[in-house]
Amino acid sequence: MNVPMQKSRLGRGLASLIGDTPTAVPRETAEGEQRIVGTDQLRGGRFNPRKDFREEDLAELADSIRARGLVQPIVVRPDPDDAAALEIVAGERRWRAAQRAGLHTVPVIVRNLSDQEVLELAIIENVQRADLNAIEEASGYRDLIERFAYSQEQVSEIIGKSRSHVTNTLRLLKLPASVQGLVQDGSLTAGHARALVGREDAESIAQRIIDENLNVREVEALVQAGPIGEPGSATRRVREKDPDTKAFEKELTDALGLKVEIKRGSGESGLLSIKFGNFDQLEYIRLRLAGMSS
Repeated sequence: MNVPMQKSRLGRGLASLIGDTPTAVPRETAEGEQRIVGTDQLRGGRFNPRKDFREEDLAELADSIRARGLVQPIVVRPDPDDAAALEIVAGERRWRAAQRAGLHTVPVIVRNLSDQEVLELAIIENVQRADLNAIEEASGYRDLIERFAYSQEQVSEIIGKSRSHVTNTLRLLKLPASVQGLVQDGSLTAGHARALVGREDAESIAQRIIDENLNVREVEALVQAGPIGEPGSATRRVREKDPDTKAFEKELTDALGLKVEIKRGSGESGLLSIKFGNFDQLEYIRLRLAGMSS
């Protein structure tokens, strides 16, 4: 089994991979061979988690390249299937935009990398640049886990994200394909989508989110309210709370510094929920409830 590469090696950031701008004459550096190659020699990366290359984004980047040139080299490796070609490891969007801008050659850094290293670098680059939508990011994490037997903890160390972030992102892949598509095209945020995981009616709720322009908190309250009735009914119940309940929620929210919500039940019963964003906040809640200081 391949052993995941240490974060200190791959997590140094893109600057360490790029170095100086390559020249027309190939030059060996500690990070690989720098050279100028024809755009037709490059091939898209088979392990690139980024699948969506939006036309408007490419057009905007192409305009920038026309004005300033391609400042940042593209990281490549020898194509395992074609000795005359180079496979892109990091920078496929820049390559596509460079072709649109009319460039016939581009600067590259050639590195000899295994499939495992290619996938790691591709995910690191895209996550650092926030270039991936949540579904693409989740698919990249899944590839590391399924192809190379990574644990979620190892993935979190490599990409520089928390374990809970990795876990919550992976959960999005349990959604129906149609809902995942709404996340990919920007109709739903990852926060909206996380609230729908495990719901049999996820598709219908997703459409209501779009139709009624619900925010994440409204969606979370909606799915916790039980069976979903007519459009707008549960949403109105969430929004229409009596002044005393609202005042009590605000008092507790201010005291804890965390979002507190109260849901009325029958009679004098009800449910009080405290929303936390990470494990540190959960530990803070535990300490407060136990009567200890943090």
